Amino acid sequence: MPWNPRLWASPKPFGIGEGRPNNYAEIWRAVVENRDNLGYAWRILNDGVCDGCALGTSGMRDWTLDEIHLCNIRLRLLRLNTMPVFDPSVVSDVETLRGMSGRELRELGRIPRPLIRNRGDAGFRPVSWDEALDLAAERIRRAGPDRIAFYLTSRGMPNESYYGVQKAVRALGTNSVDNAARICHSPSTFALRDALGVAATTCSYRDLVGSDLVVFFGSNVANNQPVMMKYLYHAKKAGTRVVVVNPYREPGMDRYWVPSNLESALFGTKIADRFFQVNVGGDIAFLLGTLRVMVERGLIDRDFVDRHTVGFDRFAAHLATLDWSALEAESGLSTDDMVEFAEMVGRADTAVFVWSMGVTQHAFGEDNVRAIIDLALTRGFVGREKCGLMPIRGHSGVQGGAEMGAYSTVFPGGEPIGEESARRLSALWGFDVPTEPGLTAPEMIDAAWRGDLEVLFSAGGNFLEVLPDPPHVEQALARIPLRIHMDLVLSTQMLVDPAEVVLILPAKTRYEVPGGVTETSTERRVIFSPEIPGPRPADARAEWEVAGELAARVRPDLADRVRFADTAAIRAEIARTVPLYEGIQRLRRKGDQFQYGGPHLCWQWRFPTPDGKAHWSVVDPPGRPVPPGSFLVATRRGKQFNSMIHEAVDPLNAVSREAVLMSRIDAETLGLANGDRVVLTSAHGRFTGRVVIAPIAPGNLQVHWPEGEVLIDRNRRSPQAGIPDYNAVVTVEPVGAVG
Repeated sequence: MPWNPRLWASPKPFGIGEGRPNNYAEIWRAVVENRDNLGYAWRILNDGVCDGCALGTSGMRDWTLDEIHLCNIRLRLLRLNTMPVFDPSVVSDVETLRGMSGRELRELGRIPRPLIRNRGDAGFRPVSWDEALDLAAERIRRAGPDRIAFYLTSRGMPNESYYGVQKAVRALGTNSVDNAARICHSPSTFALRDALGVAATTCSYRDLVGSDLVVFFGSNVANNQPVMMKYLYHAKKAGTRVVVVNPYREPGMDRYWVPSNLESALFGTKIADRFFQVNVGGDIAFLLGTLRVMVERGLIDRDFVDRHTVGFDRFAAHLATLDWSALEAESGLSTDDMVEFAEMVGRADTAVFVWSMGVTQHAFGEDNVRAIIDLALTRGFVGREKCGLMPIRGHSGVQGGAEMGAYSTVFPGGEPIGEESARRLSALWGFDVPTEPGLTAPEMIDAAWRGDLEVLFSAGGNFLEVLPDPPHVEQALARIPLRIHMDLVLSTQMLVDPAEVVLILPAKTRYEVPGGVTETSTERRVIFSPEIPGPRPADARAEWEVAGELAARVRPDLADRVRFADTAAIRAEIARTVPLYEGIQRLRRKGDQFQYGGPHLCWQWRFPTPDGKAHWSVVDPPGRPVPPGSFLVATRRGKQFNSMIHEAVDPLNAVSREAVLMSRIDAETLGLANGDRVVLTSAHGRFTGRVVIAPIAPGNLQVHWPEGEVLIDRNRRSPQAGIPDYNAVVTVEPVGAVG
């Protein structure tokens, strides 16, 4: 396409002096970091499937645009795959490690071999795999199925590990296996399944380019899924309007420099055409007002509604009962704003709605998603080209983790846990599968605190840095008799003193697994990632192998049913267990892939619900009261990947980890200026930071996650998914005013 100066963010070449990520510096940094293993690093980038976010590439190519894709998140994660192991003496005294940040612990190197620390020991000592597995198996056997739990993260973990681990856990007699997918997007799963009969993104990435309208709700892809910015560059060139619904005017969503497109690399690209700056948690009120305008002004596609949906009349009648002043107060936006957004949606023939954890991680996350789905149903923005609903994923393993059944509440394929579904799996697997839901991640910490959890197996992740109320989490972890942490590198939760024993087990990366592995992207594309030749930590093992071996030692009678010969055998069983994944057994080489369900779910408005129709949802504004003088605070991401912090300052908005983003109006009211130290106090904790005056909706604040988790109520969770609400009501005072 020809260059379009009207889309340029700045006339200054390469955005010199502008707030932006320096992607070329990131490439140089990656070269320097990986200089001891450059050949291996290049092969990973060129041949492996990206282990960063879930947009999904094979090498540096994808199925959306015929261009090179290489983002700064992937470059920052590269060193985890190429670094050497550390000397075991490094962990012989944990006091030398206390106070180190997660980043500093990671930089020590890969975990070299199994390590053990008993109560009273100064640190860890090496043990053999057999000793570690025998100890773990004996403790699991002694604890029984009701007092054990397994948690899996999503960074780089492949489908094969998720499937193998969840099957092993069920062979042990429990459904207490959980992963980051459920904590992030399970409200999306509930809402989509109820309304449309599906539980994943309904469209493809290419639908973004050329759609009339793309709307991001509570999602900042500039920070979290940078490859998406290339899609948006092409979408803008094709005439797509981009709207962002978010309390903060994210600089990266306002304008962005795409490094691999010369025009954008030189002059940047204006991304968002309009920001609607809602209050934290105000999305439902804003959407209900928008929907009411659309109904009253006849902006609804009545032919689609009448032929392909049910429940519209009840839905419309409910809208008519809502009070405009209440909707304005809760959303933080005016009726005129709702009219403007309604007209945008109503004039669009095609639209894609994208959302992330700014929508799901609320106590009313399921209803947030339902309101977005209702908006899509107004004009049939699902099941056709350039339309769709996209709960965008932040980790390369998240989508597959959910569909492999590594959930405490569902079986593989998303089948709800119950008598009938357990019988089917029991017949398929050759052992009795438990019929009751297990513990979710927050419930695992609850059980540990009560003394009801004897063994926790945590592969990746870090409960200390992802769950609310870190002091409480640390105390709960310290009460578990046996903790098993399996990972590539050290994390802070491994250093929590043992109640009795802590085991650390070295994991393989996805690129080290013989036979290769697969991941599933946000657009439901199952992609083969081959084994990459290169150096290997001699003692590292895959998660599926370790979990299967543990189950075989606890249940020798089931050994042949929980051990797998290789990843090809796992893929063959996945194809038999999860009908959606038919075809995974034929993935063998770089570039092999398939998109389950095809480019669009619900194609041509055929909905896999019992009645074949899409269902409207009636939701109410949640109505979270904010006392006078208090603020709503949300937790945000900076230069990081999940809880892995990469830089102290985010180049997109130039703020540090201690920043408290505050509107100018609120700062002036409180007599505060840029850089002033303040204390945010909630009912559950305090956070000390520095004021940064920013384009954020008045009455709202943002602080970085995970630092801001000290403010969060660990008991405030969504009703169906039970995920934590990562937002709080706080007061703000200058540091000197706090007693």
